[in-house]
Amino acid sequence: MKGRQSGVTLVGFIIILAVVGFFAYAAMKLVPAYTEFMGVQKAMSQIGAGGTAGKTLDDIRRELMFKMNFQYVDDATIKPKDITVQRQGNAATLHVQYDKIIPFMYNISLLLHFETSKPLAGDITQ
Repeated sequence: MKGRQSGVTLVGFIIILAVVGFFAYAAMKLVPAYTEFMGVQKAMSQIGAGGTAGKTLDDIRRELMFKMNFQYVDDATIKPKDITVQRQGNAATLHVQYDKIIPFMYNISLLLHFETSKPLAGDITQ
């Protein structure tokens, strides 16, 4: 034999394949949750830019839930109690905070905590 062979052995290839497979499986479980969160942020931006003058918190919640349906956000993900409006001086901020539990494998689940805020244009009523 003139030269020594080099490369990955079968056992090494299987180990590499297992690691890549694990991370691919994790990505398949996590990417939809983050895509859904981006839909929540887009719906919140639409509410914030659309004007909320004279609307109540319930009106804002209802409109946000309606817009989130167009962004393919699951109704079970965000409850109305997760949507709040915070006031600081004359400015109002729409705040959404929720947790999402994703079954991963066997008895292991992933807990994702999402939180975002967007400023609202116009005054809202109580």
